Amino acid sequence: MPSVNYTGGIRVCAYLDTAETKHGQIKDFAKDILRRSSSTWVSSMTTTLDAMWDSLESQLAAAGDGSSASYIFPLQEFLFSFLSLTLLGADTSAFPEIKKSGHIMIDKWLAVQLLPTISINVVQPLEEIFLHSFFYPFWLVKSDYQKLANFVEKGAGETLARAQTEFKLTKEEAIHNLIFMLGFNAFGGFSLFFLSLLSSLSEQKPSVQEELRKEVQEKLSNNILSFETVREMDLVNSFVYETLRLNPPVPQQFGRARKNFDLSSHTTVYEIKKGELLCGFQPLVMRDPKIFENPEEFVYNRFSKKRGGEELLEYLFWSNGPQMGTPGPSASNKQCAAKDAVPQTAAVFLAYLFQRYDEISISSGSVTALKKAK
Repeated sequence: MPSVNYTGGIRVCAYLDTAETKHGQIKDFAKDILRRSSSTWVSSMTTTLDAMWDSLESQLAAAGDGSSASYIFPLQEFLFSFLSLTLLGADTSAFPEIKKSGHIMIDKWLAVQLLPTISINVVQPLEEIFLHSFFYPFWLVKSDYQKLANFVEKGAGETLARAQTEFKLTKEEAIHNLIFMLGFNAFGGFSLFFLSLLSSLSEQKPSVQEELRKEVQEKLSNNILSFETVREMDLVNSFVYETLRLNPPVPQQFGRARKNFDLSSHTTVYEIKKGELLCGFQPLVMRDPKIFENPEEFVYNRFSKKRGGEELLEYLFWSNGPQMGTPGPSASNKQCAAKDAVPQTAAVFLAYLFQRYDEISISSGSVTALKKAK
């Protein structure tokens, strides 16, 4: 766990035990935010996506044949604006510095917290000695974090008021949990996930894009995207789930045993003692050959109804819990509050692309060609 200096001196929801009262209050607050924003989620998303892809098209057109346009920072700019609006109720256009650099501020805030725990493929043992042996000081990002806190305080007034009146949080607790929800949970997670989604798309045969495009254009009602229409897109949803299976945005979870218990695998029983620290490594879990056929291979229609893959959703653990088969996120567990919102949002993102384009060519984090839909 990073220093609480990175979160305003308090332990935010992610670092609270489910037995603590605050955990339930904040988790319910997060679920309420998602519920309230669901009616405008897709429309806000598509409007912001229009601006992103208009810009990329202009860059390609200006550069001429054989050119490319990086989508990494445009994707982050889109995510920051869209998520600020839907989760906070804050319009970044009213805050020029935040609109221009908010996503970069969060990138830096995430980097100094995560760098001690992630591999960047530097020659060993230099990486362990110089990058993974100590925490990084908060002062490196203190100024940026204060700007983000001011943005939340001024731009998310209605959401903050609801946190205090309906969920009994203090203003400071609400501000710093909202920054964490926006920056770590949503922006950080979606940044990684959407990059994986586009990378997966770039690696598929042209026939896969054609199948996805055909399904999207057949299922769209009045050419309007919605959660309801994308739920009917079997291949689109399977593609999203397969991306989550192979590249979960958060690969590790940690928990300390509250009591002695036995932990069973397919072949072995492990005796766990109270107080022991456990790590769950999801990329290993979701490549289990006893569950998934050809587990290392990206199979775009693995989870499709046609293949009977829906049953595999019980073994899709990207959200710190199964995608299907349990009641889902609650105040009493640590499963991601956006367990359903994340794959549905990704399905909208993918469907948007094939509503707008017949073909998309991607290479090494850049768009190289776009063929508009007829």
